[in-house]
Amino acid sequence: MKTAPISDSDLHAYVDELLSEPDRAEVEAYLATDAEAAERVRAYAEQNRSLRELFDPVLREAVPNRLLKSVPAQGNDRTSSPRASWTPGWSLQRIAAGIVFVAIGAASGWVARGAFQPPQVETIASRTVPAQSVYEASLARQAAIAHTVYSPDARRPVEVTAEQEDQLVAWLSKRLGTRIQAPKLGSVGYELIGGRLLPGSKGPVAQFMYHDVTGQRLTLYVSNENAGNTDTGFLFAQEGPVNVFYWINGNFGYALSAGIDKGELAHVATVVYDQLGNE
Repeated sequence: MKTAPISDSDLHAYVDELLSEPDRAEVEAYLATDAEAAERVRAYAEQNRSLRELFDPVLREAVPNRLLKSVPAQGNDRTSSPRASWTPGWSLQRIAAGIVFVAIGAASGWVARGAFQPPQVETIASRTVPAQSVYEASLARQAAIAHTVYSPDARRPVEVTAEQEDQLVAWLSKRLGTRIQAPKLGSVGYELIGGRLLPGSKGPVAQFMYHDVTGQRLTLYVSNENAGNTDTGFLFAQEGPVNVFYWINGNFGYALSAGIDKGELAHVATVVYDQLGNE
């Protein structure tokens, strides 16, 4: 049994079903008395669900023939032990699954380095703001995870490219059930690469990706799951190496993520807000 106070690490282990039965029972007793911790656990579980929705389809894909052809036929190696026999497809799928789950762990763990404590909250004007809601914290964290997963992809960082911007915006607007748009960021040195549809806590969300002449990428995460939340000014969160400026305006939640200097990201966020602030 645990004797130390329940920590965020314990809550993550609880969500990931890594605790022993006695420790799990102790955490559940703690959650029954702490509504804020119980809400954080719910948010962590939603993050896990979103990541699995992103990567489970990869696990279900058939192993490419080029990989199967690279596997020696069973029994060809006369020096191998009979106990070393294996089924190529099954083993490669296990290997693929391992790679994907390592990627999930790296993405969520990399972002979660700063997630065991609530992100620092401040406006661009550095004025004091109320403590952020669980929705707001989740918005920043989900956006940072999505940025971490997709922005390094050299071959297919987006589903629909900027060459089909009109179709992209129309498609994302239809899936979100409301009109959205991709901001024009040429004035601050960033051009649209394209976008994609992502799973949110309650439904689909949109991600637009941009880059500058050096290849630096930033992403705008757009959610319309904001029912019941009030408007906010700019808030800042640092999720591992990813800086995030985010805000709520009406039914929309926006989060701009990048691995760039906070001041530069704030400037870009101001341009984005000026274009989207009246939605």
